[in-house]
Order: sequence, then structure tokens, then C-alpha cells
Amino acid sequence: MNIRPFGKLGNVSALTLGGGGLGQLWGPTTHEECVATAKEAPELGITLFDLAPSYGNGEAESVIGEAFGGHLPNGVRITTKCRVGDTPAIDVPGLLEQSLSDSLERMKLEHIDIMLLHNWVVSDGAPLHDRGTHCSVVKSAVIPTFEKLVADGRIGAWGLTGIGEPGALIGLLDSGTRPDYIQIMANLLDSPGGLAYPDTPSRPRDIMAAAKRRRTLIMGIRAVKAGALTSQMDRFKPSDNPETLDFNRAAPFRVIAAEVGQTPAFLAHQYALSIDGPATVVLGVKNRDELRECVAAEAAGPMDPQLMARIDAAVGRAS
Repeated sequence: MNIRPFGKLGNVSALTLGGGGLGQLWGPTTHEECVATAKEAPELGITLFDLAPSYGNGEAESVIGEAFGGHLPNGVRITTKCRVGDTPAIDVPGLLEQSLSDSLERMKLEHIDIMLLHNWVVSDGAPLHDRGTHCSVVKSAVIPTFEKLVADGRIGAWGLTGIGEPGALIGLLDSGTRPDYIQIMANLLDSPGGLAYPDTPSRPRDIMAAAKRRRTLIMGIRAVKAGALTSQMDRFKPSDNPETLDFNRAAPFRVIAAEVGQTPAFLAHQYALSIDGPATVVLGVKNRDELRECVAAEAAGPMDPQLMARIDAAVGRAS
């Protein structure tokens, strides 16, 4: 497993084990299989786990608590998150502090390495759509609370989720705000699917460029686009669902994967690892077989630029 520079945390593995699969969000699995997957990840060289309370209503964090009993393997780092949404600024500190306490209890830990805001960032006055937090609240309440938690020794660093209104995120970063870390979509469709801010192009690579200007470390997320870049969706989605539409759009990509003798998931992860920007790519795996396939994709090295360009053209993404 390649190890990459990761700012305040020193170095971490090129792959991060995400909590979506461990929280049973991405198709059928079992609690026992998720615990086994978490235990195997460090054995395969993974040194960062990315969790959140919303991954299975605390299930993913409980998996970590059961797998390691409060004693993480040497070198393993942990993130968690909190959704603030339209919470009034005055109530944000209490929300973040209580969410962190609950996460630590589930994971049987006393400290986590990164805490991130887990929802859209939108410009002041823009609709929140039940998922967003206005920039003024981020600046006046979220960031100061994160910085207090760092000073108190409860978290090591803080970050944002780079999904929402792109102009707001880019403006926030370019205004001088410098998160330690930011999570940004890193997939060959440049698609957030159902997480997209309504009626707005997502522009993940522009957000990556802004983060790089601020020297904020990037965690790439949604490499297989919630299953749209795999061989087959493993859970039912209506025909007009964003993930279904992306699965259909990716049909030419699956043809290419067959031609080069790899599964779409393997190729999608290799592609994400080859994007210029992310320091680590977060996996949404739900079992050990999927985990091992991703590790094999990382071991295969960067994708050939000609193949990358061919995939871009096939799915209609401007390179």
C-alpha cells in the first residue's frame, strides 16, 4: 500500500476505509462481515478510517468499537463527522460537541483525528434544501467550535465536505478559510448523484483546485459513485434516480472495463487514485472481497493516461 503525505496527520495510506459500507448503506452485508472487514483493513496496509454517525444510524462507528475495543492498531487514524444543516449558529457548538461525544462512545475512543462538517456548504441567502449550512454559520460557529475542540485535545484537525454550492465552497476557500481537510467527489463521471445541490453543476475538480490553492488536503470520495460504476447496482433504485441515471451513463465505461479485462469497480478505483488532487481515496466497501479488489487496484499503480482519456471521452467528461 502506498503511503502519501497527509498534512497534520503525517502520512496515511492511499486508500481509506469508509464507513458507508460498514454502516450497511451500500447493499446487503452483515454486522459480522463488516467487523471482519474493519479488522482486515489495517492488515492490508490501510491506516485511515472515515466514519460518521449517519452511516447506519451509528452502526459504522459501533463496528469500529467492536472490531478494536478502543485500541486501534498502531498508526491507524479515525475521522468522524456531524451534520449541522440549518441549526442556528448559537446552537452549533453544543450540537458538534454532543455529536463528537456520542461518536467517541460508540467507537470506544477518547480522541479522533479529524472531524468534518457533513453537509452542503451554501452561500448566504441560498436555499438550504434541508441539507445545507450557510457560509456565515460555517465561519462564525462551525469553524470556531472545531478549533476549540482541537485546542481541547478532543480532535486533531477539522475539515469540510466539498459538496454543495460550488461557488460558495470555492469562494469560502479563496476568501482565506483553510480547512485542514476536505472531502470531494473523485469519480470518472464527476458526479455526486443524489447528493448534488439542485440545479447547479457540481464542479468537483474546480473545488479540488481551490483546495489545492489553500494547501488543504483532499480525501476523494464516491469513487464508484454509489454503485453506478460497478458491474451491477446491488440495491433497487427507480429508473429516474440519479444513481440509476449515472449507471446508464457509465455503460460505455463498462464496455472498456471488459475490453481491458478488469471489473468496473477495479478500474473506477484505479481511475480515482490517478486523479490529480486526492491524497487518499475513501472506499465504500461492505465486505472483505470488495476490500481486497480495491487494494489490488491500488497495487496496480496509476492508470495509463491514454486509458484515462479514453474513459473520459466514453462517458462524455471533458478532460
